[in-house]
Amino acid sequence: MDEAIEEDYYVPPLSKYSSTFPDPRYAPDEGLLAYGGDLSSHRLLFAYKKGIFPWYSEGDPILWWSPNPRLLLYPHKFKMRKSFKRVLRSGKFTVTFDKHFSEVIGHCASVYREGQEASWIVPEIIEAYTRLHEEGFGHSVEVYLDGKLVGGLYGLAFGKAFFGESMFSLVSNASKVAFKALSDVLGDRGYDFIDCQMKTDHMIGLGAEVVDRDIFLDALEVAITKETDFGKWHDFNWTYKE
Repeated sequence: MDEAIEEDYYVPPLSKYSSTFPDPRYAPDEGLLAYGGDLSSHRLLFAYKKGIFPWYSEGDPILWWSPNPRLLLYPHKFKMRKSFKRVLRSGKFTVTFDKHFSEVIGHCASVYREGQEASWIVPEIIEAYTRLHEEGFGHSVEVYLDGKLVGGLYGLAFGKAFFGESMFSLVSNASKVAFKALSDVLGDRGYDFIDCQMKTDHMIGLGAEVVDRDIFLDALEVAITKETDFGKWHDFNWTYKE
């Protein structure tokens, strides 16, 4: 763990025998909340329902975060430029849900990202989120061009909140198509928001909004009380409509 972080504030270790986390409302804006514990499904789901997620590098302890502010996309506020609308109208991309979760998370872990030396999607993360997928909480969106997987994203759903984790593109616009399909389908199904975690210019350009952490946590408390779409989302369908 970064020594500078430890000098600024106390970051508690997590017990192996309890899923309890410190209250994220009192975490520093940077968001580092605790370290250690494990990536069991029980702990991960408990964390997400509290607005907390793991993010760390290979060789580090598991680090748990709840940054302030938070980045949310409200499904019907997805922004599209005219050039992207033309891409969607072309119909050259097709989309499925939960058909190839393992391939999607694998691509998210391995695809090159400018300025990133190594992926935070370490083998233990892949194993944990694949298990959540098998248990009906983890979901993927797959985008194809000429029958080949060229983009997608994955995340978790609980109640009417979707927690986005990562996306990838092997060709231009593929991850945008995945995110557009997800936002449309979740909007139609009454989802309150897609949690995009931390601010990026790319997500802001797609309509995501910076929200104070307390506002996010208040909204999350409501969203997780609603009915969860458990199981595989194979029957979720999407086609672009003006």
